[in-house]
Amino acid sequence: MGRQVIVIAGPTCSGKTAIGIKLAKLLNGEVISADSRQIYKYLSIGTAKPTIEERKQVKHHLIDFLQPDEEYNVCLFEQDSLKIINELFEKNIQPIIVGGSGLYIKALTEGIFEGAETDEELRNNLHKRMDELGIEALLNELKIVDPESAEKMLPTNYKRIIRALEVFYLTGKTISDFQKEYKREINISFIQFMLNFERETLYKRIEKRVDNMINLGLVEEVNNILSLGFNKKMNSLNTVGYKEIFDYLDNNISLEKAIELIKRNTRRYAKRQFTWFNGQKNFIKIDINDNTDINSVINLIIEKVK
Repeated sequence: MGRQVIVIAGPTCSGKTAIGIKLAKLLNGEVISADSRQIYKYLSIGTAKPTIEERKQVKHHLIDFLQPDEEYNVCLFEQDSLKIINELFEKNIQPIIVGGSGLYIKALTEGIFEGAETDEELRNNLHKRMDELGIEALLNELKIVDPESAEKMLPTNYKRIIRALEVFYLTGKTISDFQKEYKREINISFIQFMLNFERETLYKRIEKRVDNMINLGLVEEVNNILSLGFNKKMNSLNTVGYKEIFDYLDNNISLEKAIELIKRNTRRYAKRQFTWFNGQKNFIKIDINDNTDINSVINLIIEKVK
């Protein structure tokens, strides 16, 4: 396969972890996580991290290596992933990217431009406007000045939205235009697969997963994070599954309501992931459902990467 990296992407709860692990076993591979929340320590149940047992079967990279109050971004992910990929190739180990964070995957596979100047005062003003008006207002503003970038942004990616606006207001040029001009020379190719899980079945899987998270101790996990001194307003904790439990612990809602909201918000997140991945041109889509034989998916992937 040469210096070819396999990417397994798709919406939450679509079976990426299991397929990535089995593929890694067959191809002498290791997994690099492309999940913007699994990078944090202590956030395990709510992020559906691979279990300790799964990580014993196959080595996983970029999981559990940051404290919740540490900053991370797509540029750092690109740099860290490329470093690991090159190290794995030197050892004749197959790198396999597994995750659902679309911008992380896009940054790794296509490179990402971050070179424009910054302006602290402008950025602070944008943050202030976000606090006053909400991130949707800034996303709508971005749709006017840079619709191409806005189309790729999820509302949760507020840092990317603010950065795109900052670049435009500083340079008069969109970050998407800069991105097109950006050339990255790497001797690596990527073959990308998107698990296109049947939607209604996926939503039922999400509901079962949320119930299982509660049974595994999600509330206790959130309490532990707070007991360690981390603030619920941190970006890492501004995450579905954690936000709702914070509201429950603050006596704003019942546990039953929190569970209901986690299920609803996770379904909405999955829907946005579907939209994002379906809008990308470089993915080989694999249609699957609960009755799909995982071995048939593995065989299809192996056939494509030969």
